[in-house]
Amino acid sequence: MPVDVLVGLQWGDEGKGKIVDVLAPTYDVVARFQGGPNAGHTLTFGGVKHVLHQVPSGIFHPHILNVVGNGVVLDPVVFRQELQKLTDRGINWAANLYISKKAQLILPSHRALDRISEDARGGSKIGSTLKGIGPTYQDKIGRTGLRVGDVLLPDFQQRYEEAVARHATLAAFHNKELEIEALEADFFSAVEFLRSLQLTDTEYLLNDLLKQGKKILAEGAQGSLLDVDFGTYPYVTSSSTIVAGACTGLGIAPRHIDKVYGISKAYCTRVGSGPFPTELLDEVGEQIRKAGSEFGSTTGRPRRCGWIDLPALRYSIMLNGVTEIHLMKADVLDEFDEIYVCTHYEYPDGQQTDHLPDHGDLQTMKPVYKSLPGWKTELQKLTDPQSLPAELKDYVQFLENYLEVPISIVSVGPDRVSTLHLNYR
Repeated sequence: MPVDVLVGLQWGDEGKGKIVDVLAPTYDVVARFQGGPNAGHTLTFGGVKHVLHQVPSGIFHPHILNVVGNGVVLDPVVFRQELQKLTDRGINWAANLYISKKAQLILPSHRALDRISEDARGGSKIGSTLKGIGPTYQDKIGRTGLRVGDVLLPDFQQRYEEAVARHATLAAFHNKELEIEALEADFFSAVEFLRSLQLTDTEYLLNDLLKQGKKILAEGAQGSLLDVDFGTYPYVTSSSTIVAGACTGLGIAPRHIDKVYGISKAYCTRVGSGPFPTELLDEVGEQIRKAGSEFGSTTGRPRRCGWIDLPALRYSIMLNGVTEIHLMKADVLDEFDEIYVCTHYEYPDGQQTDHLPDHGDLQTMKPVYKSLPGWKTELQKLTDPQSLPAELKDYVQFLENYLEVPISIVSVGPDRVSTLHLNYR
């Protein structure tokens, strides 16, 4: 059986958690392949909102195995908090959750270093979530990091102290001290909890499940435009957020990849610094922010809002080999008479392009828009895709023609039932 991959096509916050929850019943396994507690996957059902940061989004389905892959960076304290919330809500997760021994551990000193590094950047801040993600991935690449499996070793305490000593040296370079004493009690308590979970070589687990004919959904975090190689560098995350990251983040071969679900909002948002050509710094952007409750589920920061950017989407589709698009939060645009779509960028000299340039050039470009009529309909009331207003169907058709990929789902509300499969064509 194949591995299908779900990725965000914008700067994150596209609604990946909801779609995983919707698709999950048709899969045997949901596996997270990168990122860490900087992710915030929101799922709403039964009138209750759930936010997951490190736990895979299939955890609410009792028949599904959930795997935290080796590409993830894991904060034991946040992880324990997440699992406790699930327990409090009656979710029996223990038998269905596996964690890779090769996943990297986020230490208290990583969080301290993250804050020190961001402060040192001054006016060049990249908008870090300050969760310790970047320093943890730095240690991974530098081959000095601690991994989940290390908590099972008798010399883990010594390894931890050596890591903190290295981090203290880095902090001293910025004339700072690591302030982690208040965090260490919780950390070691969470490590003890982590030891009680199913820590394993998940690459063997996943490949054995494939041999058994099980179907796997690989769940990405953040978005393709935040990819460390192909995103708007340096305003990116520290991992590979595209489909290729599913192979290295789970230990599965590329030949197993089948469908690629690309998730996009009907508009566009971004959190933190970095270029955003279609950003709306006016009352229209504020209207989108309020209608879409665009505040970070992890940081609480207000998201920057703008119109949908098709050159950027087409770039993400190319990198990921997207086979179908799921269009999220269409209902946020219900009240607009006109909806604008960016089709090209214009250079200062007047030339136009539909390619996504590096961030230096992107910051100087103006978006070229096409106006489409709004649908002026309360979409959350609709349950039949055939009843979608003609203007929304035209909007979907326009996007499909430009992007050359079918849109198979339109989300018209936060609840899992407000997910319309476009079977009217």
